Amino acid sequence: MKEKVNELKVHEKDTGSSEVQIAQLTGKIESLSKHMKQFKKDKHSSVGLLRAVNRRKKLLDYLKRNNMEAYKAILTKLNLRK
Repeated sequence: MKEKVNELKVHEKDTGSSEVQIAQLTGKIESLSKHMKQFKKDKHSSVGLLRAVNRRKKLLDYLKRNNMEAYKAILTKLNLRK
């Protein structure tokens, strides 16, 4: 996932742009999804997973409103939607 974050950075020390945040949340969502498949009754992790998914959705909506090219690029690089 760090490779994808490095690809999406706007500049060398970029940690706060929408693209980087979406990439980091995607990594967190993938790891929490694997965890939830193994431990189905872990309610605290399921809450964290839902929060991460909702936050990524909000960031994607923001990016779609403000920069359509970056939105399309991030969807293809992170393989989010078909």
